[in-house]
Amino acid sequence: MAIQLVQGPDEAVSTINTTPLVDVMLVLLITIPVQLHSVNLNLQIAPPTSSPPVPPEVVRIYIAPGDVVLWNGEAITNGSTLRDRMGAAGRQDTQPDVHVRPQPGAKYERFTAVMTAANQAGLTKLGVVGSEQFLDKE
Repeated sequence: MAIQLVQGPDEAVSTINTTPLVDVMLVLLITIPVQLHSVNLNLQIAPPTSSPPVPPEVVRIYIAPGDVVLWNGEAITNGSTLRDRMGAAGRQDTQPDVHVRPQPGAKYERFTAVMTAANQAGLTKLGVVGSEQFLDKE
């Protein structure tokens, strides 16, 4: 026994004709230009160097409680010695990296004096290390 589906004039057709959709997609594929995602670069090749680059000198300045300033572990007792050392570091062809680390309990006035001396000496590679200890912890 076979079942036949007969559509009458009042029934809607439930199938979609996909032929026009396929035709439109083929036209779009043909007419859209091919996109090339490439960039032409003219890179110059540097000659190999005979020696590896020299890492920069690092000067560590610690500001301890009680107005004590340490230059790479050596205590500096007066401000003129600090200014002289910073001036000598600022005049070098390759300036050292200067890391200033204030310790907990250090006076803010001493920290500003060190930073002012570094600015006057013309030091450009200056960083404050460990300042996160002074953030408000809630």
